[in-house]
Amino acid sequence: MTTTFDQRVAEALADKNLKLAVERTAGTAEAKRTIAVDAFPDFEAARTRAAAIKDHVVANLGHYLHQFEANATAAGAKVHWARTAQEACDIVIRLCKEAGAKSVARSKSMLGEEIGLPHALAEAGIGRIETDLAEHIIQLSGERPSHIIWPAMHKTREQVSALFKTSHRNPHVEETIAAMAESARRHLREGMLAADVGISGANFLVADTGAVCTVTNEGNAELSLVPPRMHIVTAGIEKIVPSTGHAVHMLRMLSRSATGAPLSQYTTFYTGPKRHGDRDGPEEMHIVLVDNGRTTMREEGLAEMLRCIRCGACMNHCVVFRQIGGHAYGGTYPGPMGAVLTPAFDGLKQSRDLPNACTLNGKCQEVCPVRIPLPTLLRGWREKSWREGLEPASLRSGLGTWAWFARRPRLYRAATAAALKSMRLMGRTGWLSKIPLAGGWTQYRDMPKPASESFMAQYKKGRRS
Repeated sequence: MTTTFDQRVAEALADKNLKLAVERTAGTAEAKRTIAVDAFPDFEAARTRAAAIKDHVVANLGHYLHQFEANATAAGAKVHWARTAQEACDIVIRLCKEAGAKSVARSKSMLGEEIGLPHALAEAGIGRIETDLAEHIIQLSGERPSHIIWPAMHKTREQVSALFKTSHRNPHVEETIAAMAESARRHLREGMLAADVGISGANFLVADTGAVCTVTNEGNAELSLVPPRMHIVTAGIEKIVPSTGHAVHMLRMLSRSATGAPLSQYTTFYTGPKRHGDRDGPEEMHIVLVDNGRTTMREEGLAEMLRCIRCGACMNHCVVFRQIGGHAYGGTYPGPMGAVLTPAFDGLKQSRDLPNACTLNGKCQEVCPVRIPLPTLLRGWREKSWREGLEPASLRSGLGTWAWFARRPRLYRAATAAALKSMRLMGRTGWLSKIPLAGGWTQYRDMPKPASESFMAQYKKGRRS
């Protein structure tokens, strides 16, 4: 059954475990990022350089994509092009069938989620082993990721413990994180090593070498991509960087912004399949470059969003995400970045609520390592929604009424003075728990009793004195 954004939000706000789980992780990430940034010499200049690198690549995307294709092919990889999510999935399924794959080991990839790869593999009858610990939790619970770095952020450790005990053949006994991780390791290791195909995303694609860079905290990518006969990469076309040096700069920004670490535990560059003399590696390497609306984004005013390096900092600091978690957003990508991307991928008509849910406080832009002007892009979606008549009639008439008063200053001041007096009468206890026409606010929080005079009245009094 399809649910609305309001229904998903109401469900999220009523879930006490969700609030606890999100705060445990996002709060820790926020604190660690602050420490990491404070210890980084001239972080603001590094952000500016990172944004310039991405802008240059996006402006010259065709050049760098063809350079990458040429160098990846020279290294022995095979490059495929997919205009849509369906084309990308079709290519992956065809390659898996050609390899005679009965099972695949998949390293965490939001691009894979975006194109619907897990569902496509299931429909093709190909077994899927999610090798990332959090993705393994998601797979067992039959849910979608709620965060791009920590897909199981919405789960408490107590919920994960119960899930493992009902799903693992040899579950943990001790109620510790280490014991639960060991339980997952026992459960996953055999399947990871026995998989016929390894599938990954890419954090960066290096144009001048044809290399694919993956970043993980668990080493699951290396273990699940090297042993299989075939390694398939699915990557958005905006993942290109010109050189290894540029990739290293972006890695410094990514790790600090995502987890607060100077560098992730496992950072690997894959350049082609196994060559003569190599002790290990896949016999075949295929790279599927996916557009899926990115070219359209570049042409229609969303080029700055293509800077995104998928660090998750915007959602870790977002006051809305911290209250409702990721699933309430309804798309592949949650948080501020999702509020910009989902209308581009799924259509504004289906997702106009997301840009409107933002408070526009600007914290997401402050912490973005590539300086994406997220509030500006969100306002752009709001303006387009208004122009296209997608806003509900109640909102349009309400704003029309406000505009009528605003064009008549004396009447406007009289109306606001009357409203102020009424609100003070309703807030005799110091708080307002119910306000006419503001149920969306007071349903979940009380509003403090307003001052005896409006801001403009106080301002004018201050100027006279």
